[in-house]
Amino acid sequence: MRVNDRDGLTGPTVIAVVGPTAAGKSALSIALAHALGGEVVNCDSMQLYRGMDIGTAKLTTVERQGVPHHLLDIWPVSEPASVAQYQRLAREAIDAIQARGRVALLVGGSGLYQRAVLEDFSFPGTDAAVRARLETELARVGPGVLHARLRAADPAAADKILDSNGRRIVRALEVIEITGKRFTASLPDPVPVYPVLQLAVDRADLDERIARRVAGMWADGLLDEVRGLLPQGLAGSLTASRALGYQQVLAYFEGTCTEQQAYDDTVTGTRRFVRRQRSWLRRDPSVRWLDGAAPDLVEQALRMVRETP
Repeated sequence: MRVNDRDGLTGPTVIAVVGPTAAGKSALSIALAHALGGEVVNCDSMQLYRGMDIGTAKLTTVERQGVPHHLLDIWPVSEPASVAQYQRLAREAIDAIQARGRVALLVGGSGLYQRAVLEDFSFPGTDAAVRARLETELARVGPGVLHARLRAADPAAADKILDSNGRRIVRALEVIEITGKRFTASLPDPVPVYPVLQLAVDRADLDERIARRVAGMWADGLLDEVRGLLPQGLAGSLTASRALGYQQVLAYFEGTCTEQQAYDDTVTGTRRFVRRQRSWLRRDPSVRWLDGAAPDLVEQALRMVRETP
């Protein structure tokens, strides 16, 4: 397998290990890294945040089994996420991995972040005044009202953005206002930056796995983790506070729901997010699908790697 990078040099192809939450992406990526001499570049938007470990199912140092991981724990929880900044950092990491003669594995379920790295993806401009006005309105009326406005202006964008994701809703409305075009119209047609093999892991028992994962997060101390992040600005953050599990626990701490409701909402919200992840990936015909429950999962994945020109 060979890849032409942006400087015309050759090196290992980028392998993107994608798929819905709890399908087994991390385990597969570790196995592939050992088999291929690879390093992992994180593509989970919430694993970028320091201290958000339990609720994001971030691998511990021991669980990484000596495989180098890049772009974990790079931002404080108070930092608003920037896809453009992530794009730059991820491409720098991939280029450095390839320069070392190793295989770059882009691993995670954040579809927009993956697309930003792998495609010639530029971002529409911003307007500080418009952004500030929309963020003030978000704080006053909540994301639901703004999401309804987005749906009226750009139904396709509303379908792709969770109605609880205030920051992305604000960004879409900002682009619509300053460009006069739908947010989806401002996104470019895909032009690859790296030749890539996309391996999507999915499995039929995700509902049960999600329930077990959330139970494990509660048992492992998610509430204490969230409590410990409060002095670092988690509650007031524009991005980290919206992460599944963290958002629900914060609501419990604020007294707007019971702990049981927070737990149940985390399970339900994660299952809903899985459906959106699947929908995003199913639109891409180049994605190669793998059954995460298959006993020969790693062998199947390696065969696809070897068969890729």
